[in-house]
Amino acid sequence: MSLEVGMTELGGHAISFMTGDSPLGKKETYGDTGACLSRYVAAITARVTSREQINGLTATANVPVVNALDDWAHPMQMLADLQTIEEKFGSLKGVRMAYLGDIRNNVTYDLMRSGALMGFTVAVGGPKGADFELEDGVLQECEALSAAHGGKVEVCATAAEAVAGADIVYTDSWQSYGIKQTEERIATLMPFQVTEAVMAQAKPDAIFMNCLPAMRGEEQTAAVIDGPQSVVFDQAETRLPAHMALLYLLITRQICERAPARCAERRRCSSSSTARRGNTQL
Repeated sequence: MSLEVGMTELGGHAISFMTGDSPLGKKETYGDTGACLSRYVAAITARVTSREQINGLTATANVPVVNALDDWAHPMQMLADLQTIEEKFGSLKGVRMAYLGDIRNNVTYDLMRSGALMGFTVAVGGPKGADFELEDGVLQECEALSAAHGGKVEVCATAAEAVAGADIVYTDSWQSYGIKQTEERIATLMPFQVTEAVMAQAKPDAIFMNCLPAMRGEEQTAAVIDGPQSVVFDQAETRLPAHMALLYLLITRQICERAPARCAERRRCSSSSTARRGNTQL
């Protein structure tokens, strides 16, 4: 919704292409789809189930391809989250974020990367066990980003350890894509539910974040998400200007998601091709 509204407010037109009703990746390769769509539109956003699908589209597309979510990351959500944090605290530097709950997912991974890259601390706390273990590749990536940019990622055994002294307490739905929600899974995650008692262990002026959708009584209590420390709807609102800014800068070629050398090789990767088509389409 934020992408469609944003594109319309920018003066363009958004086309919704539902992958569940299309031959994408089945009758037609992702590469063929990327090549075809590049002939019609000024930009593509893709909300998909795997990084391989994004890679397939970008391998052949001659227009910007924006990752709106995959199994490995949620970068557009990060833009909104970082803007929300900066609005609340004035800066990202020195901020401590605690993330509690299901830590083996795309949102957690990108929050960790964001902290490492932007110079703040992300402390994650979740259950033990194979279903909840952080992937080694993500930890190694965050270590490299932290070394280069000054952020920090901590893996904590308990909710109390993660939340102590936190400026932000963040959680996400326990109903991750492709994972069946069971009573056993909920019971395993309950020690990391964000409650009023958990929030009390953070700083007095700490904020509560959830990228939504949210289930009251699961990843957080109703008292927390509907309470005075919650900024979840400010966070949701920020998606619109953050996503509009990204689309504008990509479509006008003020920033490029590809390496400059590769971009120079693209036949249609120029602002003139956008201008020729008049109203832009997404």
